[in-house]
Amino acid sequence: MTKILTLEIAQKFLNDPDGVGLEDYTSMDDAAAQALGKHKGDLWLNGLTSLSDAAAQALGKHKGDLWLNGLTSLSDAAAQALAQHEGALVLYGLTSLSEAAAQALAQHKGNLYLDGKAEEAVKRARERLAKQK
Repeated sequence: MTKILTLEIAQKFLNDPDGVGLEDYTSMDDAAAQALGKHKGDLWLNGLTSLSDAAAQALGKHKGDLWLNGLTSLSDAAAQALAQHEGALVLYGLTSLSEAAAQALAQHKGNLYLDGKAEEAVKRARERLAKQK
């Protein structure tokens, strides 16, 4: 069952982070992502199973740790946007990653947490980047 994280829920969270849990939402509208991107604390969004490019762009502006373990894939544009994120970026759920997405995530400046094939793809991309310097 899809549970959508709306702007109204995001605003409730921003007003009372301890009173509103975000883990149960499987998708998020872009307006909610815009609001949450301004939050300066950690965001636990592990229930999300999809993320639009616009939502990724907004979350890329977030400052704090960002947990997105429910995502199994990312578009190239979403990976590029999330690579701009400041803070730890946790994507343990990723099972596939294109070459371009891996290249983008390899440029993430904060701590990046991945598993399996996604971790291997980013490691290879980082090695290629290091050789280019």
